[in-house]
Amino acid sequence: MGSGIALAAAQAGFAVTLFDTNPAVLEKANTAIHNNLQFLVDKQKIAAQEMDSISKRIAYTSLIEQCSADIIIEAIIEKLEAKVELFKQLASVNTPMTIFASNTSSLSISALQKRAAFPDRVAGLHFFNPAQIMKLVEVVKGAFTTDEVISQLVEVCRKMNKTPVVCKDSPGFIVNRVARHYYLEAMKLVENNIVSFADADKIMEATGFKMGPFKLMDLIGMDINLAVSQSLYEAFGNEPRLKPSPLQVEKVAKGELGKKTGKGFYTYNGKA
Repeated sequence: MGSGIALAAAQAGFAVTLFDTNPAVLEKANTAIHNNLQFLVDKQKIAAQEMDSISKRIAYTSLIEQCSADIIIEAIIEKLEAKVELFKQLASVNTPMTIFASNTSSLSISALQKRAAFPDRVAGLHFFNPAQIMKLVEVVKGAFTTDEVISQLVEVCRKMNKTPVVCKDSPGFIVNRVARHYYLEAMKLVENNIVSFADADKIMEATGFKMGPFKLMDLIGMDINLAVSQSLYEAFGNEPRLKPSPLQVEKVAKGELGKKTGKGFYTYNGKA
């Protein structure tokens, strides 16, 4: 997700610094960005010269001291403590005017703000996978986010050729709250031996969905999708209809997280 957001920003003309503490992850991101740009060149969507210009707008670093910017978009693991700690470190190398945006799928922006150095400069900026292609971005206003920050983020999204939708901080925001049953009900059907996961995907795709629920969970990442389900389940007081699926819990326990591990509901690239 981070590399996709970085690519979308660079394509829009922004100078980008892509940060990760693991150099191997940065190398993987570099390769992914190169491959995505090469695909556009091969399809004659962009010229080779433009590919080179876009690539040069992206810097890679594992040093947080080099992460000074006007806008910071966090796209790390879906754990509040991890995000709080990252924003704390980033605040020490940025100014009070920096906007801190979280790409969280379901965690409370207001809860994140309460522990941030500059709560009024914190907001949600939820991209969808693959971030360089998908147009929708949820711009989430927390309890302390100023209107000015929201306006600036909306403008940035538009410059990135995205469709920003502003929403208030609430469990799952808009998309994940609506989509939760797309996943949960599909898994209930499989658990009850009513349909296979492959047939469920075929049926949903035949009705107009671009991707069935099981293919989509594999793309998103089983651990990420489960974390969102768990977050909403807890946020709504353990509402039974939102209870995470044992089928998905088992997949995560086995490390079968989808495309990124080579196996989820489907097997990819001959792995696993």
